[in-house]
Amino acid sequence: MNPYNEIQKTFQIKDGFKVYDFAKCLTTLEKLGRYYYGNQFKIHENDKMVIMKLIIYAIKDEITAKEMNIDITKGIILSGPVGCGKSSMMFLCNFFTNQMHNYKIIPCRDIAFNFATKGYEALLPFTKKEDKQTKMNNICFDDLGTEKQIKYFGNECNVMAEILLTRYDNFINNKTITHITTNLSASELETCYGDRVRSRMRQMFNLISYNKDSIDKR
Repeated sequence: MNPYNEIQKTFQIKDGFKVYDFAKCLTTLEKLGRYYYGNQFKIHENDKMVIMKLIIYAIKDEITAKEMNIDITKGIILSGPVGCGKSSMMFLCNFFTNQMHNYKIIPCRDIAFNFATKGYEALLPFTKKEDKQTKMNNICFDDLGTEKQIKYFGNECNVMAEILLTRYDNFINNKTITHITTNLSASELETCYGDRVRSRMRQMFNLISYNKDSIDKR
């Protein structure tokens, strides 16, 4: 299956603009979800508003995004309970973005483990600028909060705090986009990463949350 061919079925071109059909978007997401995650994949009724916000953001529908209080110049924090489908939905909605806004999905735990073996060199893929450009790569950090304080030759580092602070500077100066999935609440994020990081996160991200009662879909 070519996912981009499937996305083409979700909109029509009218007066030079793509006009999306949300019902078709849901059908396509469910089809892609079953292809990548198995036949048990299903979009639940109480998750549709979250998914609609993610799609509106991905296609850069400025008018509807503004009505939903979504700033398309910021990234996304997608929060919710364990197993609600955050990671899979960020993966699937990435197919709706144009090439300029595509992002890589990187587990936070992998970054922490790499730091333990490689040290600060392991942070460079997420904090250095692209060649001959001032903007960093677009990245979605998956499961923020599952990594731990890691030591490299006795040097302890809150790796995700360091990464987020560096990317914040590039966001302010060059509009670098960062996304996050997390199970943590706002207060828990502040406990883990400090008020300095939490303050900058408010400027960097739109918060989109699954219902606390959202079922574990695994």
